Amino acid sequence: MSKEQTKPSESLVQQLLAERRELKVAVERLKLDLVDAQANSSGGGDQRARDVAELKDEIERLRYQLASTRAEAAQLREQRDQLKAGIEKALEQLSIDDEG
Repeated sequence: MSKEQTKPSESLVQQLLAERRELKVAVERLKLDLVDAQANSSGGGDQRARDVAELKDEIERLRYQLASTRAEAAQLREQRDQLKAGIEKALEQLSIDDEG
């Protein structure tokens, strides 16, 4: 019974971890784009500067989103552990009632 109740939270944790991996890849791609933009900034300075600023903003947004996802995953793990402990306690009480 406890496996049925932990499956939704475990799948959610897995989904959040997958999203975290995707965000990390996106951040790395943006870092590479930023390096390219900085390397090519000798011409078209104004546009390049705006592009670099946009990329920096996007990196910051993705970092914030990643941190939020990590916090949510930790919270879900904690809730899962609390539910599991409650289920185990209830099962113990049921087995004590059956013996008594």
